[in-house]
Amino acid sequence: MANKRVVYFYDEDVGNFHYGPSHPMKPHRLTLTHNLVFNYDLHRKMEVYKPYRATYHDMCRFHSSDYIEFLRRVTPQNTAGVQNKLANNFNVGEDCPVFSGLFDFCSIYTGASLEGAVRLNQGVCDIAVNWAGGLHHAKKCEASGFCYVNDIVVAILELLKYHSRVLYVDIDIHHGDGVQEAFYLTDRVMTLSFHKYGNHFFPGTGDMFELGVENGRFYSLNVPLRDGIDDQGYANLFKPIMQAVVNHYQPSCIVLQCGADSLGCDRLGCFNLSIKGHGECVQFAKTFNLPMLVLGGGGYTIKNVARCWAYETSLLVDQDISSEIPFNDYLEYFAPDFSLYPDIAARIENQNTKQYLDHIKHTVIENVKCLTGAPSVQMQEVPPDFMCLEAMEDQEEPDGRHDEDSRFDGEFYDGEHDVDKEDAYVDV
Repeated sequence: MANKRVVYFYDEDVGNFHYGPSHPMKPHRLTLTHNLVFNYDLHRKMEVYKPYRATYHDMCRFHSSDYIEFLRRVTPQNTAGVQNKLANNFNVGEDCPVFSGLFDFCSIYTGASLEGAVRLNQGVCDIAVNWAGGLHHAKKCEASGFCYVNDIVVAILELLKYHSRVLYVDIDIHHGDGVQEAFYLTDRVMTLSFHKYGNHFFPGTGDMFELGVENGRFYSLNVPLRDGIDDQGYANLFKPIMQAVVNHYQPSCIVLQCGADSLGCDRLGCFNLSIKGHGECVQFAKTFNLPMLVLGGGGYTIKNVARCWAYETSLLVDQDISSEIPFNDYLEYFAPDFSLYPDIAARIENQNTKQYLDHIKHTVIENVKCLTGAPSVQMQEVPPDFMCLEAMEDQEEPDGRHDEDSRFDGEFYDGEHDVDKEDAYVDV
C-alpha cells in the first residue's frame, strides 16, 4: 500500500479551554495527544497546520442562526436573568456548561474539520486528522452530551460538494445521534455507529432498527452493544460490517469518528477495548484506500486518550513507534509504567455472548443488502469552496511547545470530588 498524504491540524489554544473543575470533558487531553505525536516524531511524516477558525456563517450551514448567535454572545458572566431562558432552550447547563471562550473553542475544532474536508475535496491529501473534532451529539438547535457545534455534520456538508456518497463511521462508546439525525432522510450519507445501548445509557438512541426514513431508509445503520465487549468481539463485528457497507454503498469518502471512551477503563465507559484493538478499526478503515477525515470524540481518562490517538496517528502515517512513552512535557501523566499499551482491558464482565453478536452481525448485514444499489446523484454545478488554500500557505506549523505550564488546577484533585481517580464513574 502506497504511503498516504496525511495532513494534521492542531491549534495550541485548543487544550487551554476548561469545561469546569468537576466536568469529565477535558480539552487538555488534546495537548497531551499533540505532545506524544510530536515526541514520537510523527509530525515528520505529515503536513502540520494550524487550522482555519470557523465563523458564525460556517456553523450556520447546519445549525440554526439563533443558536449560534447565542453561543457567540453567551459568557459565564451573562448567563443569569433573561439568558437563563435561552440557555434552557438551547440545552446549555450542567452537561454542556457555559465556559470562558466557548465560541472560540467551537470555532477551533469546527474550523479544523472544515479545512480537512476542503483539503480532501481538492485532492491535496488522502487523510486529514483533527483529534479536536468529532463532537457528534450536537443538534441543529441545541447542545448535547458535551458537544456544542457538530463539526462532523459541517464537514460532511462540505464533502458532499464533491462526493456523491459519504460514509460516516463512529466507534465512540456513545451513539452518534447528532450525525444520524442530520442525515436521517438522505441517501447521500450513510451513518454507521458501534456503541453501547440499553440501561438508559446516554443518549438512549441507536437501536438496531433505527434505519432512516424516506430517501434515507436503510442508510442509517446501528450496532448496539452490551457492557464489556473486547477486542476480538468488536473486530468480528466491525470488519465484516464495514466490508459489506463499502461493497454495497460504494462511498467515495469516509469520515471516521474515533471516540476513545470505548477503551477499557474509561471513566464514562463500560467496554474492554485495548489501544491496539481500537486502532485496528482505524487500520481497517484505511485499507479501503478512500479519502478519509479522521476525528476525535469522547474519551475521559485523558492519559489513555492521548495514548490511543497518538498510536492511531502512527497507523495513519505507517510509522512503527516504540511501546515506551518518549520523554515529553507531560511524562508524569503516563506513570508508573510509561507504556503506550497499558493493560486496560477486562475490568468489566463481557455481556456480549457469541449468539448476541452473531445476531447483530446477521441483522445489520441483511439490512445493508436491502440497498438496491449505490445511489447516484444528478449532475449539477459544484458550489464554490468556502476557503482558498493558497491564501493559507503562510501558516506556521505549531510546535506543540509552551513557554508556560498550560495545565489547569482542575486537572489534579485531592478531595472527594476527584473525577480523575481511576475508579471514578460518572453517569451521563
